[in-house]
Amino acid sequence: MKVLLVGGGGRENAIGEALVMAGAELYVVSKHVNPGLKRLAKEYSLAKETDVPKVLEYAERWGVELAFIGPEAPLEAGIVDVLEENGIPTVGPSKEAAKLETNKAFARALMEKHKIPGRKLFRVFEDVAEMKSWIDDFGRPVVVKPLGLTGGKGVKVVGYQLEDNDEAKVYAEELIRKDGKVLIEERTDGVEFTFQVFTDEKRVLPMPLAQDYPHAYENDEGPITGGMGSYSCANHLLPFVTKEDYEKALETLRATVKAMRKEGIPYKGILYGQFMLGKDGPVIIEYNARFGDPEAMNVLPLLETSLLEIAEGIVDGSLKKAEFERKATVVKYLAPEGYPTHPVKGVRIELNEKAIVETGAKLYYASIDENLTLLGSRALAVVGVADTLEEAERIASEGISHVKGELFCRKDVGTRESIEKRIRLMREFGKDFEPLAC
Repeated sequence: MKVLLVGGGGRENAIGEALVMAGAELYVVSKHVNPGLKRLAKEYSLAKETDVPKVLEYAERWGVELAFIGPEAPLEAGIVDVLEENGIPTVGPSKEAAKLETNKAFARALMEKHKIPGRKLFRVFEDVAEMKSWIDDFGRPVVVKPLGLTGGKGVKVVGYQLEDNDEAKVYAEELIRKDGKVLIEERTDGVEFTFQVFTDEKRVLPMPLAQDYPHAYENDEGPITGGMGSYSCANHLLPFVTKEDYEKALETLRATVKAMRKEGIPYKGILYGQFMLGKDGPVIIEYNARFGDPEAMNVLPLLETSLLEIAEGIVDGSLKKAEFERKATVVKYLAPEGYPTHPVKGVRIELNEKAIVETGAKLYYASIDENLTLLGSRALAVVGVADTLEEAERIASEGISHVKGELFCRKDVGTRESIEKRIRLMREFGKDFEPLAC
């Protein structure tokens, strides 16, 4: 089958690999040439991923039979609607359904209307004075969010103390002046985790849980990034997520898909729930309308069911199964020095791909060109897959040792020490539980 993949990051490199392993003939459109995808693809063309007419032009020229959308921006641009209107079934939600990610106010209103578990108290404001008055009356710490896409970098979580709400009001006012609206939510304390599912509008099939490391530097310090790495456990849970909390989170995602269907906005593709697990159970921080990056690289190497079979099931409403190998994974991203605020660009790096593969690690290319020149965002992901988390982390770290250049990574991603820190945090937030083995 001829399959079009839109996107050229590490996530898409993993998707493309899984599609080709499932027997697809791959065709790619992205804004730069991804070296990993280039070797997988029958044809590769450059275009902005949001230039929907250009993507359609390539798709029709190549005669593709199915499309798979990687990033969120083309979903917001309505790429699924256009491709399907032109006879190309596509894995991904429609522009209207993608509002679960692209419009946070829509997502919160949907949860409230349908009483979906895991929802948070929220308000949307257009008036600065009203916003400030409400925050004062609310009397508890808040979270400030732009309504639209932010690439994981636009949310402002202020401190634990009530006086920190003054900082929240300043940021909220900036967003109202810039965007016209702002979303204010109650603050939920706990530890975040990622839950991704496949859905064909009705059936929901879970993937292994993963946990992302969004901060740039070790010990969860520094600015928020697109994600410096992630890990998953061989039991498909996480040490601090009980089976009861897992079922609650899964029910939130099932209820979300059901609510979208009731609204007449059926949702198909990948749904990603970013959850905060606190004392009272999992709460939705946000939805994403596609695979996570890096979390796609945790789950796709474990996928035992054909991704092509899953993709066909998603688009024709016959999703049957999604089975995953019982192994642990650790993804470590290498980013340009200075990322995310002042990344170096235009500098070449060196890597010994043969040596990386010989360590047992997987290598995915992201924001880097065919000449191994840095493009300014996360450049390479090295993934360890093993029976135990310790072995997966060791493999990923050994693989990284064969990359040289103006890059850095978080060495603590997937380490036992960092996970024990998260377990301690959960207990500090009042969660009484027995940690699961990972």
